[in-house]
Amino acid sequence: MILATHILSGAALGANVQNPWLVAGLSIVLHFLLDLFPHGDYLNKKSRLREFWKVAVDLAVGLGVVFIILFFRDQIFKNGLDMRNIGIGIFFSLLPDGTTFLCHWMKIKLLKPVYDFHQKLHHIHYSDFAPEREFRLKNNLWDIFISIVSLLIFLR
Repeated sequence: MILATHILSGAALGANVQNPWLVAGLSIVLHFLLDLFPHGDYLNKKSRLREFWKVAVDLAVGLGVVFIILFFRDQIFKNGLDMRNIGIGIFFSLLPDGTTFLCHWMKIKLLKPVYDFHQKLHHIHYSDFAPEREFRLKNNLWDIFISIVSLLIFLR
């Protein structure tokens, strides 16, 4: 899944669950569950650091959508708990991909068990360089569907 999908799902979860500890745990679980769906990725093991502008765009789009929604939702500013839980949901929904970055790119071996588990989830359907793992519309229909559902939940 792209980061924007994880951001929207984490924000939706944080906006609807009151307990911040539950939001954190469920956001991590939700990340792994979403990665079980077949999807394309814009980075792979052959990607270079100079391609990480794609990550910046992905983060900017996902966070931008959340901030625009928060800006126009009056109730969010009346209840600081909602803002905190939304932030927790976003952070912890991105955490597994952050550990992947730290383990694979920054070579932090302590995170290897999390990295290995995360990679297994990604390879349930297709191997690394299968055409179905390419980043294109056909391969990212689940991303689109989950993002729309997350937006609808977040907006309610």
